[in-house]
Amino acid sequence: MTEDTQGASMDRILQEISAVGRKLEGMDNAMVALTAETRSMRLEIAGFHSQISGLDQRVTTVEAQAAYWTNRDQELLDLRSRLTDLEDRSCRNNICLLGIPEGTEGADIPSYQRDMLPKLTNTTFDPPLEFQRAHGLGPKRQDGKGRPRPIIACTLHHGQARQLLQTARTQGPLRLGTLEIQLSADFSRETAERRRAFLSLRPRLRHLDVKFGLFEPARMWITKNGESRTFYDPEDLRMFLEGLHDTSQTMETTAQPSAPPRMHRAKPWELASQKLY
Repeated sequence: MTEDTQGASMDRILQEISAVGRKLEGMDNAMVALTAETRSMRLEIAGFHSQISGLDQRVTTVEAQAAYWTNRDQELLDLRSRLTDLEDRSCRNNICLLGIPEGTEGADIPSYQRDMLPKLTNTTFDPPLEFQRAHGLGPKRQDGKGRPRPIIACTLHHGQARQLLQTARTQGPLRLGTLEIQLSADFSRETAERRRAFLSLRPRLRHLDVKFGLFEPARMWITKNGESRTFYDPEDLRMFLEGLHDTSQTMETTAQPSAPPRMHRAKPWELASQKLY
C-alpha cells in the first residue's frame, strides 16, 4: 500500500470517527433534554398527586356531609310525619260545616252550633252537645254574597264529633229549611292533599271495576277479584293501577281484617283542613 493510499484511508477513518463523535454529541444533547423533560414530568406528576390527594380529601368530606344531610333529611321526614300525625290528632274533635248562610250564626257561634246541630241531625246527645270553640274560615263576607264561609267547630267530646259525622254519612244531605248543610271531618294540610290525590283516582278505579274506600286519615282500601290491599301513598296506588291491566299481575293481600269496615267515600267538602287556635 502506498503512502497516498494509507493517507486516504486515515482521512476516511478520521472522518468517520468525527461523524460518530458528532452523533454521540447529538445523542448526549438528546439525553440531556430527555432528562430535563423527565424531571419536569416528575414535578408535574408530583403536583397531580398532590391535587389528587386534595380532591380525595374533599370527596371524603363531601361524602361525609352527604351522609350527614341524608340522615338529617330522613329525620326531617320523620318529624314531618309525626307533626302531621299530631296535627291530625288535634283535629279529631273538629267538624267542618258548609252551607250556613253568612251572619246566621250570630256573634256566639258555639251556642248557635249547640242549638242547631241536634235539630239538623235529629239526634240527641248524652251528655248535651258542647263546643270548646268555633270560627268561620277566611275573611267575613260583608255583602252576604257568594258561597258561605266554612265553619270549623271543636266539640268538647270526641265521641260527639264522631256521632255527628256518622249521622251525616248515614242520613245523607242534611237540610236547614231550604238550605243543604254539609258536615265533614277536619284534617291537616298534608293529609288533606293526600286525600285529594286519592279521590282524583276514583274515575280510574271505577273504570277498572275496583271496589274502594277512603278511610281516615288518608288511606285507600281497594279490592278486586276477592283480594284486598291498602295504600297509604297515592303515588303507590297510581303506579299499581298503571300495571293492573296486565292480567298476569296479581294483587298482594295485606294484613287487613277479613271483614273491612264500611267504606266511606269522602265527599269533596271533606277535604277541608283548618286548625283551631
